[in-house]
Amino acid sequence: MANEPSGLGPLGDVQVVAAMLRTDEADVRSFARVLTGALAEALPAGMVEVEYRRGFAGRLAGRDPRPVSVVVHGAEQDLSLRESDRSGVDTEVRHVVGGVVISRTRVDLDTWLWMLAETVMAAATRTAATQRAFERFMHGGA
Repeated sequence: MANEPSGLGPLGDVQVVAAMLRTDEADVRSFARVLTGALAEALPAGMVEVEYRRGFAGRLAGRDPRPVSVVVHGAEQDLSLRESDRSGVDTEVRHVVGGVVISRTRVDLDTWLWMLAETVMAAATRTAATQRAFERFMHGGA
């Protein structure tokens, strides 16, 4: 991609981020990799929390633990994506007030991705350094 804004405006940029994330596999490992890798510079420290699990066989084999859940902390909501036996992932939005979860809503993956993109865009606009890192990610420089 070219190193310039999409020209679609903030709403269009949210759609671009959601589409980029949607193209990856719908599993926790893929989302954890994107959120802790390519987007790590664009997100403030502590915004993404990844839970890892490694079984006994994995420990014996020296394998790295595998991510089983990702939580993205936004201003007034947390977005949770957790490994599921049924559908690959379970996605949930937690509404948070004063650090206390007041409600939980299950959402489909497309809705979760849209909300994630909005949360990332909001974080990206908070500081100039975050904005520059986010633009590098959006334009293939990550």
